[in-house]
Amino acid sequence: MPQTLHTLPPSKIDLQIFAEIDLNLMVVFMVIYEERNVSRAALKLGVGQPAVSGSLARLRKRFDDRLFERVGNRMQPTAKADEMAVELAPAIRAIESVLSRC
Repeated sequence: MPQTLHTLPPSKIDLQIFAEIDLNLMVVFMVIYEERNVSRAALKLGVGQPAVSGSLARLRKRFDDRLFERVGNRMQPTAKADEMAVELAPAIRAIESVLSRC
């Protein structure tokens, strides 16, 4: 039987971390990671390339890493981006699953 909010353990969300970043940036990050191309990521997200570039700039600043390096016409992820993607992918999929059911 699924737990309800009344039976879940108390939440220990670090609100400061969430106040520092727009979670939509994590979706942008994952799409860039999957596409390896800012323009294709923009098309997939339904926004302009400058918006994705701006989001990437914010991500780079927040995580103090380049995250992606241009290699030819592809964006090659850094080691930090690879680490982030491994951890973020299941979380994004779990959120996606909840949102699709509600």
